[in-house]
Amino acid sequence: MTLTFAPADPNTIPLHVIDSDHLDAIPAAAKNLATAHGFKGAAGSVLTVPDQDGAIAMALVGQGSTSSRRRGRFAIAPAARKLPAGTYAIAHGLSGQPLEEAALGWLLESYDFDHYRRSKPALAGLVAPKGIDAPRIEAIAAGEALTRDLINTPASDMGPDELEDATRSLARQHDAYLNVITGDDLIPSNFPMIHTVGRASARAPRLLDLRWGKSGPQLTLVGKGVCFDTGGLNIKPGGSMGLMKKDMGGAATTLGLAHMIMTLNLPIRLRLLIPAVENSIDGSAFRPQDILTSRKGLTVEVNNTDAEGRLVLADALTLADEDDPDLVISMATLTGAARVAVGPDISPFFTDNDTHAAALSQSAAKVADPVWRLPFHEPYEAMIEPGIADLDNAPSGGMAGCITAALFLRRFVESPYVHFDIYGWCPSAKPARPKGGVGMGARAVLDALPDLLDL
Repeated sequence: MTLTFAPADPNTIPLHVIDSDHLDAIPAAAKNLATAHGFKGAAGSVLTVPDQDGAIAMALVGQGSTSSRRRGRFAIAPAARKLPAGTYAIAHGLSGQPLEEAALGWLLESYDFDHYRRSKPALAGLVAPKGIDAPRIEAIAAGEALTRDLINTPASDMGPDELEDATRSLARQHDAYLNVITGDDLIPSNFPMIHTVGRASARAPRLLDLRWGKSGPQLTLVGKGVCFDTGGLNIKPGGSMGLMKKDMGGAATTLGLAHMIMTLNLPIRLRLLIPAVENSIDGSAFRPQDILTSRKGLTVEVNNTDAEGRLVLADALTLADEDDPDLVISMATLTGAARVAVGPDISPFFTDNDTHAAALSQSAAKVADPVWRLPFHEPYEAMIEPGIADLDNAPSGGMAGCITAALFLRRFVESPYVHFDIYGWCPSAKPARPKGGVGMGARAVLDALPDLLDL
């Protein structure tokens, strides 16, 4: 869906943002009503103030206190759903980066995945506040909406074919070039592990390769596109399989980020690689204890067919590295261990470059897109070396799972590299993040690109 600011009109309603520690900022005309209704500026609380004819003369929205805002994001975003339908303009209470966050949060709160139902909520529109970069915020919101739409779509309607269609549509929109290698053509093209993981599905595996931009440093994004993950022959129990439509969340997030980059016409050369597969079961499914030879020539012992994401990413990362890019960034819903470590809200990332890590951390705090650096802890390298082959795709023991997965991926990249192990799902509704698919890390990366690529 499209998320944009509303055009101003004669009936635009002024919106006053109130800090709960500064209730004296409530306009005089609204003070008695605020007292009568117990409005105290709590985050996301709203109050409409009528004029003498009963129409809305102004509205108040609470942003909580300084301390409460440290415990959450997008404090005023719920107003987009709580206020009566209409057009509002922030008149008081915010400036600078908090105003940017509020404007973006309002658009993200307005997202609604309505593809499969007729009812659509009537939401309050926001006029782009003065002093913000409205086109940039709209581009970010559009990229995030694309990511959410792709993740939320059930696997019945979002297999490798449909993921290719979405990528092709994005390429057409931005005059980018897309090359696709499909099915058995992956074998002579030397993408053996992508083919192996996807060959048991009736929906052919493929590699999507998008290029855009003619000058500047090269950024290569690699997104895990496992459109549904049964776990293969190590089949998942039902409780673990229920959310596996989101296992292409890395691909969805990189597509959303690519849309932001291309819309903003950043001075870079962009490449996006998505290994798109479905990990299914039939007589041709790969087996535990199989040994696979990767595009790079490294051999991999399969100790769990449910650790397939790192296999398809390995071939794609090898291809990315062959192009000698200035930076490779992979995004994948890769390990449950990452969720145990940092929960569903935070994107752990891995890099050997301290400057890159600092830039990402600073940007994440600035744009309210939390990330956390985890280490490529080299003493754990032995855990991914099974002895019978070069690498083990699923070390036993269950410890440091997100780190060993990241170390596995790093074996296939020699270029500067950052890996994000994202969740891609909001388990319960929060301000600007309805329950369901969600982008993670993309806004932090976008903001940090000038430092990551020396733009």
